[in-house]
Amino acid sequence: MSIVIGGMIGLGKTSVADTLNAHFQNRGIESKVFYEAVDNNPILPLYYELTPEELDARRIPFLLQLFFLNKRFKTVKDSINWQEPIYTIQDRSIYEDWYFAYVNKRLGRISDLEFKIYEDLVENMMEELNELPKKAPDLMVYLKGSFDTVIDRIMARGRSFEINPELKEYYFEVWKGYDEWVMSQYSASDVLIIDMDTTDLVKSSEDALRVCHDVENKLNEILNGTKTPIGS
Repeated sequence: MSIVIGGMIGLGKTSVADTLNAHFQNRGIESKVFYEAVDNNPILPLYYELTPEELDARRIPFLLQLFFLNKRFKTVKDSINWQEPIYTIQDRSIYEDWYFAYVNKRLGRISDLEFKIYEDLVENMMEELNELPKKAPDLMVYLKGSFDTVIDRIMARGRSFEINPELKEYYFEVWKGYDEWVMSQYSASDVLIIDMDTTDLVKSSEDALRVCHDVENKLNEILNGTKTPIGS
């Protein structure tokens, strides 16, 4: 089974991925997490720290989208080699990558020409993935939260390049259309929504266990032919 963790910046995708991974392994289920390329990403700090004029002059937003797209494409291919009977957990998916590129285009950070080049590249990648046994996930666990929760969580994790007050407008632009994109445009898999306004896996073991059980129940629904509970 393949799971992707989606959702707004700062809401806890990595924490959810790690929690699910530990839960599955404690149940005797082999699992592996594929993390988003954040810590070793040479472009991401520039994206957050440079002035708009510097971003435009160096075409950083376009370069960042290409960097992430390339990494996510590789993650999809790598994760396929680990599937069945291993459960794979991806920290954000290649499908969400398009949404971030679209927001940057809407903000004028990516030009129309760059966006067309990006979409052509995505189309070529997806055609290649179509030749693989399984490219789409079985489930997206979507982390949904209010804008106040997003900002609180970003501030709490304290990545220096993310806490510039001037970034608040960018975060809002990403946040305001995210739910609509998932609900009306994402169709690669089933979706399980987790309300992060009322969920904190780091501080509450009860919340962590509830999320794990919700994911298990949803996966069992997807598996419905066998009627065999996960881990049995």
